[in-house]
Amino acid sequence: MPSVPSSPSLYLFDLDDTLFDHSLTCRAALDEVRRTEPRFAARSLDELWHSYEERLNANDLTLGSVGHPARFYEEARAARFRALASTVGWNCDAAEARAISYLYRKQYLRLRRPVPGAVEFVRRMAHTAPVGIVTNNQVAEQVEKLNFLGLSETVHHLTISEAVGVAKPDPAIFQAALHEAGVGPREAVMVGNSWTDDVLGARAAGIRPVWFNRFGRSRPTRHNVAEITSFRPASTAEQTVRGAASGRRTRRRH
Repeated sequence: MPSVPSSPSLYLFDLDDTLFDHSLTCRAALDEVRRTEPRFAARSLDELWHSYEERLNANDLTLGSVGHPARFYEEARAARFRALASTVGWNCDAAEARAISYLYRKQYLRLRRPVPGAVEFVRRMAHTAPVGIVTNNQVAEQVEKLNFLGLSETVHHLTISEAVGVAKPDPAIFQAALHEAGVGPREAVMVGNSWTDDVLGARAAGIRPVWFNRFGRSRPTRHNVAEITSFRPASTAEQTVRGAASGRRTRRRH
């Protein structure tokens, strides 16, 4: 078995869909909404989820994560559900959209979960070097997720777009994380699920990225980037992450 390279000086992780399982929590909450509101049953859960995901990606978390109050997110969520209702022929009003949004949020909080193996992996890596989070969204929202995961004491550096004033993939947010940790870009590695935000953003800041590709998506660009599909087994994921930090080429896992 190949030896594991020396550890970097800093491990950076994305939060949503890397450590905190936003996508599958969102899908489960939508399923509860679909069960409660019969009009949504006209569409399959897959169709409903894809429509919701498209609207989520298009209009709020990255662009709205800098300088917006909490009501921005509440209004954006209600607007998404109003648009989603129109796809099943339901012209719901603003009050109905807010009620659906409230139901969804309640179920989201009830059903949330970590990405399998993520918490254990972060704790494992924290034994070898400091761990940081680089994430888009509100400070209060992301701090609460970190508390939910039980990682508040493990994470040394928390860099959030609302606090920094820029959002991924802007290199400035990664530079802010490096500055706080007091390390250079070549001393760090970034693990994240988003090719644009985490992989290309980290590369633009001079940080070696590892793509967390648990859904088996195709690479949008041809960059030679290390890849993991799971945090389990932890020893295999660790070898890839530490190998990326050392500059070694790593084989993709299928």
